[in-house]
Amino acid sequence: MTAASPPTIVLVEPQDLVNIAATFRIAKNFGVEYVRLVKPAVFDPYRIEGIAHNTGDLVNRCRIFSTLAEAVADCTYTVALTARERAAKRGLVRPREAAATLGDRSSEGPVALVFGREDKGLSNEELDQCHALVTIATNPAHRSLNLAQAVAIMAYECWNDREGLDQPRKPPRRRADGAAKAGEMERLFHDWERALCAVDFFKSRSAENVIRSLREAWFRADLDSREAKLLRAVALETVHYLERHGVLGELPERLRRPGGASSPEP
Repeated sequence: MTAASPPTIVLVEPQDLVNIAATFRIAKNFGVEYVRLVKPAVFDPYRIEGIAHNTGDLVNRCRIFSTLAEAVADCTYTVALTARERAAKRGLVRPREAAATLGDRSSEGPVALVFGREDKGLSNEELDQCHALVTIATNPAHRSLNLAQAVAIMAYECWNDREGLDQPRKPPRRRADGAAKAGEMERLFHDWERALCAVDFFKSRSAENVIRSLREAWFRADLDSREAKLLRAVALETVHYLERHGVLGELPERLRRPGGASSPEP
């Protein structure tokens, strides 16, 4: 199976240089290789790169056209973004479905995402030139999205369809130390109960219920060995501090020694 290729982004008569620059930045973020503009109100590569850093390669490849028909003449499949209902009946799809179709059709040739003007979108004639229409689900009382926002949503969906969801992720760094062993966790709980008792934390509280809550919290945290030892060190140092300053009160017999003090650690 041939890997899907990214779509070309086509902006029709964009008016705001910031939106144009944001589109180049988004294209860079999501692996889009080509951006085309149809009669932009302004196109200043220097200013665009000043707004969207490290996009010079995309800006240099950008092509400008007089009409949408010219901009998509070499494309085998085009998808237009719209928030408007039309008199002519056309099927509307959501971004994820459109991204999957663009990915499938990219094996046949270039495909494109077409976006309209900031103030009035695409004309009916321009929409008629595209194979499919996409609407992004929004608040019905406020349908219109900023141009760059719409570009970002579609570029993100296309990236995920191609490869984003399958990107390998680095394992949590803490796993380099290995998960905390049961013995380490028991020493941690013992020494925290000892420290809390030493500062008279329990008073009218149930020590059993407090420690059980701490157990639940730290089990959910899924501590590694280093983290468990660090938290235990806090409890140990609390008791040592009280001892050094001569203010350590009487502890119950079972809490007078640190956890594991009577036997070697594994």
